[in-house]
Amino acid sequence: MSKEVLLGSIADLKTGPFGTQLHADEYVSEGVPVINVRNIGYGNILADDIDMVSEETVSRLSEHKLCENDIVFGRKGSIDRHAFIDKRYDGWMQGSDCIRVRIQNSDVNPRYVSHYLKLDSVKKQLINGAVGSTMPSMNSDVLKSISVLLPDKSVQDVVEGILSGIEEKIENNNTICSNLEAMAKLLYDYWFVQFDFPVENGKPYKSSGGKMVWNEELKREIPAGWEVGRIGDMITTERGISYSTPNIMTGNGVPMLNLATFMPGGGSYKADGLKHFLGDYPKNKVLKPFELIMCNTQQTAIKFETDIIGRAMLVPDIFAGDVVFSHHVNVIRTSVENMKYYLLFLFNSDYYHKYISGFTNGTNILGLSFNGVEDYLVEIPSTEVLKAFGERILGIERKKSEIILENQQLASLRDFLLPMLMNGQVKVTPQNKEA
Repeated sequence: MSKEVLLGSIADLKTGPFGTQLHADEYVSEGVPVINVRNIGYGNILADDIDMVSEETVSRLSEHKLCENDIVFGRKGSIDRHAFIDKRYDGWMQGSDCIRVRIQNSDVNPRYVSHYLKLDSVKKQLINGAVGSTMPSMNSDVLKSISVLLPDKSVQDVVEGILSGIEEKIENNNTICSNLEAMAKLLYDYWFVQFDFPVENGKPYKSSGGKMVWNEELKREIPAGWEVGRIGDMITTERGISYSTPNIMTGNGVPMLNLATFMPGGGSYKADGLKHFLGDYPKNKVLKPFELIMCNTQQTAIKFETDIIGRAMLVPDIFAGDVVFSHHVNVIRTSVENMKYYLLFLFNSDYYHKYISGFTNGTNILGLSFNGVEDYLVEIPSTEVLKAFGERILGIERKKSEIILENQQLASLRDFLLPMLMNGQVKVTPQNKEA
């Protein structure tokens, strides 16, 4: 038998520290992570750009220290989002613009409540209860008044296990993707930074005594036989489709890669940034799987750890039909097919990014002058080395695309099951844990 309760009757709510309690100069480069509004996803934590404070600060503000099974909402912006605190984040701290929800009833599964709070009906309640038009704002009273439908604890546990199992599989897949990306970067560094690409006998080139020659243009040594060229002489490039709000506001149309589909600080695809373009478009604005694209715009100041401007990625092979790209993105097509895999990692390297950031301009919005990309001089590996590297990277990218597709299917299953499990359309019992 299910009963309807108010969130405030089963949980203790705590607003984050005021600005007078936590000052800007208390943030440090290493310490205890602080969850701010920008770090809150839909049930998960977005740790790409996380602030830190010292242990002393956390001790002083101990009432804001987070515990396993806490739920954290943002008070401003995307107020329908929340983060569930699992054991990995136990001991982190809530930020100033956050509200912590801590379940106090032993007959309630906190993670079940977290899943329940993802229902569209709950999100609507939160949004309708917010104040402000430009920046929606929420207070604890709005959260306390949210109705939660609670079945018996044993049923909560089964429902939570089904939904959490799907999300854990998605997270494991994301970890596999991250590991594949790390492997690919390590391969690039080994081959093209240390110059220890394999030679005929399988030995590393430079470490095995491969000849290095001084190049006056680059002012450094490069492997014998390699040439030096200007990137602009090896590529063609064009910007994507210019659009206005009516083209993307309906959510209908063809998938459109844009600046929000670039993962901050790296060259990975960010699925939740995808837009859909409704309108006519020429065929030269249609992307093929594994084409090389670069972000040419950024809405924040330069910060190497989280920048997207100048970052590049390969188009994942996950779209059934056409996929286009916005004017915030350049497609880069190479005269030599395998050159794009080499350029991908060059563009995402720290030393290149520091260089290309000098070709950005603007105040509120940064734009990239593509002259900087085209005028860059780079060593050109041999055809054989480029081919061997390209084959390895393409294999990794194909595997990543398979994982992205699987995650999309898992997310669709989760979203399909969520309302039916919560309102009892799909019956579960402790004895039978299959929906």
